[in-house]
Amino acid sequence: MDPNATQPASSIPPTSHQPATPVASGVGALPTAPAVPHLRRLYDLAYGREGDKGNIANVSVIARSPAAYAELKEKITPERVKAHLGSLVRGRVDRYTLDNIEALNFVLHDALDGGATRSLRLDSLGKSLAGALLHLPVDEE
Repeated sequence: MDPNATQPASSIPPTSHQPATPVASGVGALPTAPAVPHLRRLYDLAYGREGDKGNIANVSVIARSPAAYAELKEKITPERVKAHLGSLVRGRVDRYTLDNIEALNFVLHDALDGGATRSLRLDSLGKSLAGALLHLPVDEE
C-alpha cells in the first residue's frame, strides 16, 4: 500500500481537536442554548403578490392551506398591515377576502410616493411591498 495515498475519511484517526466519539452530556459536553420559540411570520402561512396602479399598491396574500387561511382571516387586519408597513403607506388600507381562492387582498392607498412616474423611490412600483408584508409576525407581540 502506498504510504502517500489518501485514506478514506472514515479511517482517519481523530486529532486533538476532533474527538473520536461525540460527547452527548457530562464532563466536556458543550452547553446547549435555551430553546427559542419560532417567531411565525406571514411567509410561513402564505405566498404574496403585488401589483400597482398609479399611487395605489395591491398586495395579495395567498394561504398555503385552508387552516392557514382561517388563521390569516382572523389575525391579519388592515390595521396590522398599515402598522407593519409604517410610513410606506400614507393612506388607508382596505382588505378584501377571497374565500374561493383562500386569499386576502390588501389595497394600500397612497403607498407609491405618487406613482411610478413621479416617485424617487428605488422601488417606484412597490414590488417589494409583498415581501415586506410577508415578514409580518402572525401572532401579535
